[in-house]
Amino acid sequence: MIPLLDPKEIMIKDSTYIISKFDAISGRKIVTQYPMTAVPKINTYSDNEAIMLELMSFVAVKINDAPFRLTTKELIKNHVPDWEILMKLESEVLEYNCSFLQNGRLSNLFDDFALRVQQWILKTLTASSAQSSVPEKPPLTN
Repeated sequence: MIPLLDPKEIMIKDSTYIISKFDAISGRKIVTQYPMTAVPKINTYSDNEAIMLELMSFVAVKINDAPFRLTTKELIKNHVPDWEILMKLESEVLEYNCSFLQNGRLSNLFDDFALRVQQWILKTLTASSAQSSVPEKPPLTN
């Protein structure tokens, strides 16, 4: 297996993880597809899950003092206790690999992204509601 690139130990709750830099090809794929696969109706959850699995292959745990990469769903389930820690790990790996997301900018990016998605959903539902509404009285004709 390819060794971890520039590994860094991090602690989340009571667990220690080793995160690493992406290789060039994986990094390009993850950085360009991760945000878009999370948008509802553009892609399916399975697309986002596949990118998450690729991202998590750059996370390892120590077993017998050697890094062991989390390359499958089963390994992730065994070493990541819950979805909140998984999301925190994903965030940490993205921040570590993307200079434009460091120093807390990832949180701001996700906040902005969530606001834009919420606005898009509200606009879509409002337009849909207006089209499906039937007026109580038919329009007057002269």
